[in-house]
Amino acid sequence: MKGLLHHVEMYVGDLEVTKAFWTWLLVEELGYEIFQEWPQGISYKLGQTYLVFVQTEDQYLDPVYHRKHSGLNHLAFHGESPEMIDQLRAKLEQKGVVLLYPERYPYAGGQGHYAVFFEDPNRMKVEVVVRLE
Repeated sequence: MKGLLHHVEMYVGDLEVTKAFWTWLLVEELGYEIFQEWPQGISYKLGQTYLVFVQTEDQYLDPVYHRKHSGLNHLAFHGESPEMIDQLRAKLEQKGVVLLYPERYPYAGGQGHYAVFFEDPNRMKVEVVVRLE
């Protein structure tokens, strides 16, 4: 397991909004389980890797996160099939989630990738992708 990603921890502006979005995406759509939960945070686990979201303390809320600043740009997850990506995109649209690169869907990641790109409530870019063979 040497070198395998253990976890990623992200601070967020509104934990409750973040939990609603990421619980839907990770648990309902991608097969994660809620791993840990406490008043200031939540984590989701799949296999041996987990994602952690923690409420940013008030004194650190400004400036707000933006993926084009130095730091994390986006998280990318494996999808099951192009059909799964299409279904997820339709659900994201129904939820009013900001879709990125809609004019290049589903090949915004290149011809070998079938993907949907979107923003989470904190404006972090998220990608769900299937590698086409």
